[in-house]
Amino acid sequence: MKKLIFLLSVVLLSGCSAYQLINSETYNNADLAAYKTYRIAGPEDGKLPSIMTMIDYYNISNAIRQQMNERGYTESPDAILLVNIGLTVETKIATEPALPPGYYPYNGFYPYFIYPRSLYWQSYYANAKIITGIYKEGVLSIDLVNMKEKLFLYSASVSTILENGQSNLRNVSEINSAVKTLFSKFPVKPLNTKK
Repeated sequence: MKKLIFLLSVVLLSGCSAYQLINSETYNNADLAAYKTYRIAGPEDGKLPSIMTMIDYYNISNAIRQQMNERGYTESPDAILLVNIGLTVETKIATEPALPPGYYPYNGFYPYFIYPRSLYWQSYYANAKIITGIYKEGVLSIDLVNMKEKLFLYSASVSTILENGQSNLRNVSEINSAVKTLFSKFPVKPLNTKK
């Protein structure tokens, strides 16, 4: 019974949020509550990141729009508050030391030898690594900028926006969850929060 409860709690805790807020920072002593309107940067303002399709852009901008509107902002094409969207895609290579099981517990990533490798394993192999996985990690970022004064006001980033480490952005509900995490420490709180 204890094992079942433990496994259930692990599943529940791991399912809470797949997204990690990397940063949430206000700059230049900005009073973000003083702004009433905003606009979201679009393809007409520059170029979409190479991995982002127009559908991805619409999904992300809709999620941002929802968060801004919940905080009492109104979208307007001539607003001086610009919400700029950024996307970073980085290929990560996960490795583990290629040391014999005598030094690290065996976990299936390197061979388990019958005769102890430590008896003949040379010290110059100590920095060898075994690749345990290659994946892509995406980071979604937003900047809020006062375009009239070209003043940087706020920045936030959230990680793991890519689908299962592939080159595709996540689906709509997952993007909404990621953007909700992105706004979790935004200085202006949603207007209709239940306590």
